[in-house]
Amino acid sequence: MKNNYYESPKASWLMRLFWKACGADRYILERGTYSDQIKYFCLGGIVIATGVLAGIAGGYAIYTIFEPKLGFASSKDDIHMPTLAIALVFGVVWGLIIFNIDRFIVTSTGKGDGTEAITGQEFRSAIPRIIMGLIIALTISKPIEIRMFKSEIEAEITTIQKDYLSELDDMTKSNWEKKLQPRIKERDSLNNSIEAGRLEIASQRRRLEDEAAGLLPPNPAGRGPAWKDKKENLDKMEAEYKIKKSTDSDRVSELNLLISRDEGFREGEYSVNKEKVKAKDGLLLRLSLAHKIAGFWISLFITLLFIVIELTPIFFKMMLIKGPYDYVDENIKELAKAEAGIEVVYDFYTDKKGIEKHKIINHAAELKRKEKLALIKAQEELNNDIIEAWKKKKKELIQNNPDDFIYEK
Repeated sequence: MKNNYYESPKASWLMRLFWKACGADRYILERGTYSDQIKYFCLGGIVIATGVLAGIAGGYAIYTIFEPKLGFASSKDDIHMPTLAIALVFGVVWGLIIFNIDRFIVTSTGKGDGTEAITGQEFRSAIPRIIMGLIIALTISKPIEIRMFKSEIEAEITTIQKDYLSELDDMTKSNWEKKLQPRIKERDSLNNSIEAGRLEIASQRRRLEDEAAGLLPPNPAGRGPAWKDKKENLDKMEAEYKIKKSTDSDRVSELNLLISRDEGFREGEYSVNKEKVKAKDGLLLRLSLAHKIAGFWISLFITLLFIVIELTPIFFKMMLIKGPYDYVDENIKELAKAEAGIEVVYDFYTDKKGIEKHKIINHAAELKRKEKLALIKAQEELNNDIIEAWKKKKKELIQNNPDDFIYEK
């Protein structure tokens, strides 16, 4: 708009982008007042900011869900690039989805009665949009809340993981001790028996040698009949020991293999326990810990902050006072309706609930309908004339030649 008393400011590309985001008409705003331009610039900024925040929150949530669990939560420093790429793509898509929904909510929210006051009827009409805004605000606030308390949450998760790992390892140790203990006990018993037999035979042999050398008084030195009997008994005992040692050694070897195999299984179960512990690092646990760490009031404050950001455009539009932009916009819409032959009779009747309704008359459609009805009526009259003429002609033929219309069996 340019005249002798006012010239509309020239809009930058950023301002035009924000106008587009909130569904404002660029053509009217470029010719409108600066106050109208700023109103819709701010409104579009809120819509874009909500979309950006939603994209960041959605991307972080996806990264948290699909990030490889490589150890304790507090030990993860490196960024997993494949997961980051997936999170970025999802974040962009999610941000665009929320942006589009917010844009629809804002553009579909009317200005009510054009005053600052929000009437009960205006609020009731906005309830579906308010509910949608609340849901969107919650989906945005929770992942960001998790990120805000990331260090505290990961420290708590690490403690939980270590306690859980200790519990699993204790259970594994107890279970395998029940399986291994009988075999270990049997093996040790056999080894002790073999060693005891060896020591007994060695002791008997030294005693026999000492006796032959006369080192055990009052027995004289020499290898008499009594000594030979003892020697035969010792040889017999040694032969029996060798047989028993061979049998027991085979059993010990078998037990060592079984114990070694079971210890391998046990170590494998310890490794499985470490994998199980990684599962204690999900999004649900982080949400729960975020509420626990932040406390009820801080968590509520963060959520309310995003609710305010999300719902501001809805209440802002209901509180907008009509300005030049709104009147020009309504005029253009009325001109478009007039051009299309549409007439709206406002507050024409009241429904059963006492709500005033408008009557909409589509003059172009009404004219087309009347033309179509007249054409059908004329066609009907012509058809009747044709039938009457055909009947008259047939009657004349029957009167002149009745025999032609009589059929005998």
